[in-house]
Amino acid sequence: MGMQWYVLRVASGQEDRVRRGLETRVKSKALQERIPRILVPTETVSEIRSGKKRTVKRKIYPGYVLVEMDLDEPSWFLIRETPGVGDFIGAHGKPQPMSEDEVQKILGQAEKGEDKPKLDIQFKTGDAVKIKEGPFENYDGVVDEVDAKKGVVKVMITVFNRPTSVELGYWQVESI
Repeated sequence: MGMQWYVLRVASGQEDRVRRGLETRVKSKALQERIPRILVPTETVSEIRSGKKRTVKRKIYPGYVLVEMDLDEPSWFLIRETPGVGDFIGAHGKPQPMSEDEVQKILGQAEKGEDKPKLDIQFKTGDAVKIKEGPFENYDGVVDEVDAKKGVVKVMITVFNRPTSVELGYWQVESI
């Protein structure tokens, strides 16, 4: 059958713990040839919290771990018996391998995520927001447009009873 990628369901937030547990068990049972890679795909995002910019790694698929393996009885049993592993993704309890296109897309996405952090903007068009800083501080408005590449949010506010569009950094507004 050869090496193929499979997806495991795990408890959300436990992905790294399960990955470490699997890696330890694979080494202890000397199954590195049958299970060479175990991945938790992540991306790097920039976010601003409390006025401070920080870069964090975020899981692309929370609750899932990817495993490259040659599926046979010993490797299947080792994975199924690892604490924290729910089950394989597949129909009727049979593990379903990922297609080559899916694998390339996910691996490419994970590698791309390592290169340059992307902004994590939590706002979308129509959200009610309050301006936290700048000349329009304490004004309430509605998000009109979000430009994630520039990190800019356009907000419609009312000034002198007229709707006015204001372009702000996404850290300058908060949801209300």
